Amino acid sequence: MGQLGLKAKCKKRHYHSYKGEVGKIAPNILERDFTAESPNQKWTTDVTQVCINDKKLYFSPILDMFNGEIISYSISSNPNLQMVITMLRKAFKLHHDTDGLVLHSDQGWQYQHIFYQKMLKDHGIIQSMSRKGNCLDNAMMENFFGLMKNELLYVNRFESVEEFERELKKYIWWYNNKRIKLRLKGMSPALYRAHYYREINN
Repeated sequence: MGQLGLKAKCKKRHYHSYKGEVGKIAPNILERDFTAESPNQKWTTDVTQVCINDKKLYFSPILDMFNGEIISYSISSNPNLQMVITMLRKAFKLHHDTDGLVLHSDQGWQYQHIFYQKMLKDHGIIQSMSRKGNCLDNAMMENFFGLMKNELLYVNRFESVEEFERELKKYIWWYNNKRIKLRLKGMSPALYRAHYYREINN
């Protein structure tokens, strides 16, 4: 390899929020059934780490499984509880019809926290968790993280954290409103949601 000028590519480290059972573990209600018949029926969330010029950022979004739309998100320099609380509060400002909604996550310590779980309960949300160490149980969110990194993070050079945050905001708007999907009959997530409400109101 040295003679040919080849170098092994190091595997990127992923953020793992699991710290054992530090709170209450919810059952895996979702059981890899990622289909949803209507908006605000099944949401999923997770945290991924992003490195910008050797600075670590943590990105925490909520995705609606009905159409893959990003409902809300937060960014933090620390993967703390406030990050996911901010994300939830943004989602609740936009969506009030959450009674009976299932919100799925991994077993990260933030999702085991009593305050996070109380916020879900207060809004009538049913909590679901993946099995320990099984990323396929949250495949829809993992897929979105892969798209975001391949379409935004890995193909651009960001001079600062602030620049990345600005571009991420633009990317999420584009992803929600312009990026078409075959499973959504060639529509974007926002257009598919609007189409659904037109259909049920006619």
